[in-house]
Amino acid sequence: MSTSNKIAIFTKAEQICRNNGVKFTAKRKNVLGVLLDADKPLSAYEIVDNYRQTHDESLPPMSVYRMLDALSTMSLVHKLSSENKYLACSHITCDHAHEVPQFLICKSCGKVAEKGIQASVIEVLKKSIEQVDFQLINSQIELQCLCKDCAQAS
Repeated sequence: MSTSNKIAIFTKAEQICRNNGVKFTAKRKNVLGVLLDADKPLSAYEIVDNYRQTHDESLPPMSVYRMLDALSTMSLVHKLSSENKYLACSHITCDHAHEVPQFLICKSCGKVAEKGIQASVIEVLKKSIEQVDFQLINSQIELQCLCKDCAQAS
């Protein structure tokens, strides 16, 4: 990722944090930077390792989890529940309202693409779920896929 793209993302992330009354500390910024530099989602422990290599400083895993929770609350970072890994939101600098995220996860190489889902699709799913006396508690969708490169290779 280019330096100018990272600067724009960090500027927008700082603004989002400020608007939510949260500090965008240097360590939170660096954790977000580790995720931006990664070519696939990372576990908290992988973030700890990458952070140590990149910033020559150790962070306790519990601190990383707290930072990820704070960044997730503001949709700067997403957690993939099926993988127990994290990735930076690919829409941080967008000015439009974000749709519900769906994640297309390549089961072969681990690459992830983030794509928005229209609210109307989620509403149909929610109504379908309610018909069998359940309540939707998380509308994030994670789909197991093959990326184009892996599909061509197989």
